[in-house]
Amino acid sequence: MSRGTRKGSSLLTLGALGVVFGDIGTSPLYAFSEIFAGAHDIAVTDERVLGALSLVFWTLTLIVSVKYVLIVMRAGNEGEGGIMVLASLADSVVRHRRSAAIIMVFGVLGASLFYGDGIITPAVSVLSAVEGLEIAAPGLAAYVVPIALVLLIGLFVIQRFGTHRVGTVFGPIMVVWFVIIGVLGLMSVLQTPGVIASVLPTYAIGYIVSDPLTAFLALGSVVLCVTGAEALYADMGQFGRRPIRLSWFAIAAPALYLNYLGQGALVMRQPEAIDNPFYLLVPAALQIPMVILATAATLIASQAVISGAFSMTQQAIRLGYLPPMRVLHTSASEAGQVYVPLVNWMLMIAVVGLVIGFQSSSNLASAYGIAVTGTFVITTCLIAVVARRLWRLPLWIVIPVFLFFLVIDGTFFAANLTKFSHGGWFPLVAAAIIFTVLGLWRWGSNRLARTLEDLVVPMDDISRVIHAPGVMTTPGATVYVTGEGGVPYALVQQVHLMGVAEECILILRMHTADVPRVDPALAVECRAMDERIVLAEVRTGFMERPDPAGVTAAVARLYPQFDPATCRYAFHSVHIEVGATSPLVWLGTEMYSVMQRNATDIQLYFGLPADRVIALGRVVEL
Repeated sequence: MSRGTRKGSSLLTLGALGVVFGDIGTSPLYAFSEIFAGAHDIAVTDERVLGALSLVFWTLTLIVSVKYVLIVMRAGNEGEGGIMVLASLADSVVRHRRSAAIIMVFGVLGASLFYGDGIITPAVSVLSAVEGLEIAAPGLAAYVVPIALVLLIGLFVIQRFGTHRVGTVFGPIMVVWFVIIGVLGLMSVLQTPGVIASVLPTYAIGYIVSDPLTAFLALGSVVLCVTGAEALYADMGQFGRRPIRLSWFAIAAPALYLNYLGQGALVMRQPEAIDNPFYLLVPAALQIPMVILATAATLIASQAVISGAFSMTQQAIRLGYLPPMRVLHTSASEAGQVYVPLVNWMLMIAVVGLVIGFQSSSNLASAYGIAVTGTFVITTCLIAVVARRLWRLPLWIVIPVFLFFLVIDGTFFAANLTKFSHGGWFPLVAAAIIFTVLGLWRWGSNRLARTLEDLVVPMDDISRVIHAPGVMTTPGATVYVTGEGGVPYALVQQVHLMGVAEECILILRMHTADVPRVDPALAVECRAMDERIVLAEVRTGFMERPDPAGVTAAVARLYPQFDPATCRYAFHSVHIEVGATSPLVWLGTEMYSVMQRNATDIQLYFGLPADRVIALGRVVEL
């Protein structure tokens, strides 16, 4: 390996620590405490502490190290990862339309649960860090919630400035974080070395067999130690498999194992420490600096989740599950760095509401877990399809492994359902609302497309359209941006309503590919249909932003009459009139109509000059 290659790998490993492991890396702030002092108050005994530690150790090992790092991360689509990427990968290898529809429903449900997780993570992480003041400076306890609110609001306010080089900035902080929590845990373990025995699976099995109800309830909080595991897969495209695996096995995992063991050792020595074992591991003189470091680490964790929500939104828009909304690219060099203003402010309102409503990280932790474990179950189902259909693994391997992880994930999900009345309802309600929005947009868009099919004019008839009797030719060039297969609706409307057609016509037929990014050499194919008309087939990946102006500039190199500095851009817009008679269909159509009317203007979505955009509308009854 060359020096440059080693340097690049080191930077990616450092970046992965800063972005990928922020959430799971800050879980020790609240996870172990919640097992005993959370929604289900469980009495502390040495046997239960060792059993809980064993459950934590094997949950980290099986869910993160084995399932995500070694198995799921093999499922890359052009190197990209994430629940919707996994769903599109599984969808591409099934043969039946009904199976494909079920897979995409799973993908949309997983995305909805991810958004629910994205709402809770900033609130619970930052609150748990600032709550260290209750131990370090008890007189400031009343200011915990206000301080957390100020930090969180500030985090959302600065999103519009982008997160350039976020990994290299946050990476060193997270290195310090992991080293310190590992050392703190090791110091405690050395005082009670018998706690190391808990890594044996016999302690977890013994806890489950001897006290099944308590162990089942404990599992609802044990899973908090792996919140953020899905980030390993979601951020794979940004950092790559090797740097993520290296940073996990070499730094993050050992530090987490040591810290959880240290907290358990402390609680075995001092059972009353269960209220906040993380901060009680810290020497009194260092507690204030630790609060500052923990706060920085949780803000990093929150940033990673917020950025993930932006990326997920961009994917959903491109795949047709959300209406067009303004997506800003905050880096000229990093394609994955985007900012979605509407999502940012909606997340901020939801997070602030959670902090004000729940008031403490313990209350919020009770709501945490259902969304995460739901995503785990969906990922297990989808990866089984990929393993069988894409990797061609035999059934005698796929079925046992699938059932093994499905039992684990399903048990965690069931255990978290016991916290429904303690706040667990929130992520389910949030996911249901988001799922409804995603599903409604897809359903309404498909109905609209079927209705407009009757209006399609075959492309072979375009000359007849623009040379029809009474149609005048006007000077200039117009670019028609369309997703239809025939003559663009906008051009047909223009000829029908105004009786004019431009001297030079460029049709950009936009396609969303089933890969994250398209090779630039294959992104645009254009041909002249006659002396006035050029047709360009444009393919963009579902993680890319369509750029009609950029495509026009590329086409102009071959056809200089389409000067991007002067040409006009034309779109077809639709106003929906609800004509459904069935109450349920009427309601769905009405909701889709509202979403359609409030979708971001096409000119803003594509970033086109406002003074050169023409929208030609049509009323359509659904």
